[in-house]
Amino acid sequence: MTTATRTKTTSPHAADSHDLIRVHGARVNNLQDVSIEIPKRRLTVFTGVSGSGKSSLVFSTIAAESQRLINETYSTFVQGFMPTQARPEVDVLEGLTTVITVDQQRMGADPRSTVGTATDASAMLRILFSRLGQPHIGSPQAFSFNVASISGAGAVAIERAGRTVKERRSFSITGGMCPRCEGRGAVSDIDLTQLYDDSKSLADGAFTIPGWKSDSFWTVRVYAESGFVDPNKPIRKYTKKELNDFLYKEPTKVKVDGVNLTYEGLIPKVQKSFLAKDPDALQPHIRAFVDRAVTFTTCPECDGTRLSELARSSRISGINIADACAMQISDLAEWVRGLDEPSVAPLLAALGHTLDSFVEIGLGYLSLERPSGTLSGGEAQRVKMIRHLGSALTDVTYVFDEPTIGLHPHDIQRMNDLLRQLRDKGNTVLVVEHKPETIVIADHVVDLGPGAGTGGGTVCFEGTVEGLRASGTITGRHFDDRAAVKEDVRKPTGTLEIRGATTHNLQDVDVDIPLGVLCVVTGVAGSGKSSLVHGSIPRGTEVVSVDQGAIRGSRRSNPATYTGLLDPIRKAFAKTNGVKPALFSANSEGACPNCNGVGVIYTDLAIMAGVATTCEECEGKRYQASVLEYHLGGRDISEVLAMSVTEAEEFFGAGEAHIPAAHAILGRLADVGLGYLSLGQPLTTLSGGERQRLKLATHMAEKGGVYVLDEPTAGLHLADVEQLLGLLDRLVDSGKSVIVVEHHQAVMAHADWIIDLGPGAGHDGGRIVFEGTPADLVAARSTRTGEHLAAYVGS
Repeated sequence: MTTATRTKTTSPHAADSHDLIRVHGARVNNLQDVSIEIPKRRLTVFTGVSGSGKSSLVFSTIAAESQRLINETYSTFVQGFMPTQARPEVDVLEGLTTVITVDQQRMGADPRSTVGTATDASAMLRILFSRLGQPHIGSPQAFSFNVASISGAGAVAIERAGRTVKERRSFSITGGMCPRCEGRGAVSDIDLTQLYDDSKSLADGAFTIPGWKSDSFWTVRVYAESGFVDPNKPIRKYTKKELNDFLYKEPTKVKVDGVNLTYEGLIPKVQKSFLAKDPDALQPHIRAFVDRAVTFTTCPECDGTRLSELARSSRISGINIADACAMQISDLAEWVRGLDEPSVAPLLAALGHTLDSFVEIGLGYLSLERPSGTLSGGEAQRVKMIRHLGSALTDVTYVFDEPTIGLHPHDIQRMNDLLRQLRDKGNTVLVVEHKPETIVIADHVVDLGPGAGTGGGTVCFEGTVEGLRASGTITGRHFDDRAAVKEDVRKPTGTLEIRGATTHNLQDVDVDIPLGVLCVVTGVAGSGKSSLVHGSIPRGTEVVSVDQGAIRGSRRSNPATYTGLLDPIRKAFAKTNGVKPALFSANSEGACPNCNGVGVIYTDLAIMAGVATTCEECEGKRYQASVLEYHLGGRDISEVLAMSVTEAEEFFGAGEAHIPAAHAILGRLADVGLGYLSLGQPLTTLSGGERQRLKLATHMAEKGGVYVLDEPTAGLHLADVEQLLGLLDRLVDSGKSVIVVEHHQAVMAHADWIIDLGPGAGHDGGRIVFEGTPADLVAARSTRTGEHLAAYVGS
């Protein structure tokens, strides 16, 4: 082997001078002309209070512009199929490299999407079984629960030497889909009593489906005027044929008032209208209807595996593909390593590497059959990281959004090692983070602030971690904050008994959760905390549950509409001015006719980035000019929506504009630290931490004795955590019971009672390893949580 000799050059190469990402004059969202230089091939952490502009700088400016520039390298034909992106509002952006974004967006909740399909592990497993499985049943698609088995035959006409020859042809596709549940693993039954009242006729309003009004052209009138059923006869008196046509008829064209419409049976129509959609995307009242009307049970034919009997009959060493997908990934990795078959060695190596990456990243407790929609934000983010570990790419910019969310202090060290690995391969790593354990490993820190919303958007500090500690910024001052273990704990007023809990990985758990106190449930990721708290609390308990599910909302949604604040405000405006409440909704009669109440006009330029310009008619106020002539307390509706929560709380608290219902909602928003938000700010512009607290404020209004919060510190700055602890104390002091699933040591130290699950994740967890006060946990140091909490409080 020969090696080339290198000549040493004295002067630096021009290409080596591009070692900074330069941002000059960034004004996206609340950024106030931010100019900054970020070193390449280093780990840079962006800190600051929630809503200070971190994501606006990292995701909406740097990552967005890199993506836009990459998209522009494709042909105009290809760009026509891609989402168009406008150039971020920034004067200069230099030194960008290809950006790979690993965010916290929940993975699609499609019922067919699993951890295996999302990471290509299932695809490799299918190839493995198609090559080694006995008996051999076909190609990889014979093991796919997304491919149905199809066969067909018929005559085809072929032109041959000027003559038309007819030949018989047949084809067949062997898929792995279970024919009963169509690859979903569950079958649904519809409770007909929730769809209609069979003692009434259609003309008398028999339907009880939300939104199906008797004059509705597309729903009720299609049935009433189709000619298939008698609209004046009670449904229970239908003949067998009428009932069959009413419930199951195939799509058929009918004429109603001279208009061609499609008539189909009620059950397929309900399935298409409601059941085919992601339940999380449905409006709350529609979701409540679906929950009432539909019961899901495990498919009796495939026993929930989603696969056909044929796919389950092929085995390797006694294991079929359903067994392999149901295994814990750490066990599956061991099984794959035990297969010695030279003919598929490259495949086994690639599959083994993917499965080992799961274990390395702390997700070895999952199984490939786990539906991807059930993963938490932190788990989803780490699943997306799998494909980047071991990648041969270098000089790439990786952007992470709070990668430590959902991680126990024990797992954070592992995540830090992964971030360092990516950097050491010559990549630029940008991390938005609140946890001091991750900030401390940064080569460079950028602190944004000083406040949130309009009070933030400026760079308060740039430099090393030591410099941040001495900087005097909010992050610097709180960086070494350590909550002391609570000495005087509250006494419980009762207990909530859980007996024989076996949800997911829980191993016949018996536990008494104390009521009337702040109870924190801890344990490593995957130890069974959410299964215990969300899956095992007895039904009928007055529980208000605040999970990590994302807030859904369009540009038209804002804090006022999401919290229900706008309803009492609209009614007060209408009553004072003697007009209809609908006039004061920008989504209804009061909307500006030019922009339809959006406030901006979108111009679609096909493959070029669309342009959004402020509506000239309403000047971005979203309302008709005539609506703005109506006042309440000297302000019009657009001026009210432009107020901050703090201003509005004062405005609606006394005087002519005193509205108790609105004042109560605003008080809750101020309690969770959102006093700076403007009432009309689109939900799409809120940060993750702001959305989490907005949801918490909304749930606080619900009537219930027990509040269950799943990681309420997600997206919160160290300074915001103090405010959250104050809020939890106020809830407990008002007579509520608060159960918190949490990894943040400050919340653990502040608890009255701790229930620790473990000792490990998956089948190594699911047991109670400690119950008692935080002081006892620190003194015993018998669990991983105890060790980390003791180190945190400096005990």
